[in-house]
Amino acid sequence: MNNNKVSIITPAHNSASYIADTIESVISQTYQNWELIIIDDYSTDNSRDIIIEYSKKDKRIVPIFLETNLGAAQARNSGLKKASGRYIAFLDSDDQWLQHKLEKQVKFMQVKDISFSFTSYEVINSDGSSTKKIIKAPKEINYNSYLRNTIIGCLTVIIDRNKTGNFLMPTIKSSHDMALWLSLLRNGNSAFGMDECLAKYRIVSTSNTANKWKAAKDVWKVYRNIEHLGMLYSIFCFLSYSINASLKRIYFKK
Repeated sequence: MNNNKVSIITPAHNSASYIADTIESVISQTYQNWELIIIDDYSTDNSRDIIIEYSKKDKRIVPIFLETNLGAAQARNSGLKKASGRYIAFLDSDDQWLQHKLEKQVKFMQVKDISFSFTSYEVINSDGSSTKKIIKAPKEINYNSYLRNTIIGCLTVIIDRNKTGNFLMPTIKSSHDMALWLSLLRNGNSAFGMDECLAKYRIVSTSNTANKWKAAKDVWKVYRNIEHLGMLYSIFCFLSYSINASLKRIYFKK
């Protein structure tokens, strides 16, 4: 495992409209010891062509082409199995990083000697324009507080595998990132936030009420089937989660 390399896990499915911006935001990083593992989850647009073209220009870009659509969790796991870096970062194919993201966050983790960090991020519209809204990262979040909140943005997370060991995401349709964060926090560790905006989260219009309902059901499954919480505590956490998720969606629309 390369001692200071960051392995960036990027699942992609029909992302031709955005993925070039995503890749460029990685290439422009001031921290240069990285590999970008892009897992194309059987796209039917020209995403693959764009990925191949970039991988020819920069050998740090490692493409994986799946022969069937497996979904984001299994796509990410394909990347995690191939990752060679000490640090694991996540970046979806429609999101972006600011130029100093990796440099500042890796230094933050090394100075504090921590295994799990995340940052604040900006919400952008589907066309890339700013909404002027920032989701602020709290200083610290533990297992119990994360059960009731959705504050950790997947696009901002970095994990030190020297401290956590190797890991994979649970293979559920949605909320697999939530389930992974809980598994890493369950042993008493905390996730530490940098209250600095270092990433851009794109609101894409493909999200709909049906998908939100499926996501809510998966959160419930995380509580009951993965974390094995009791019924009353599951209800309490789910109500808190629902309120926080609704507030965040309202905030996005402002």
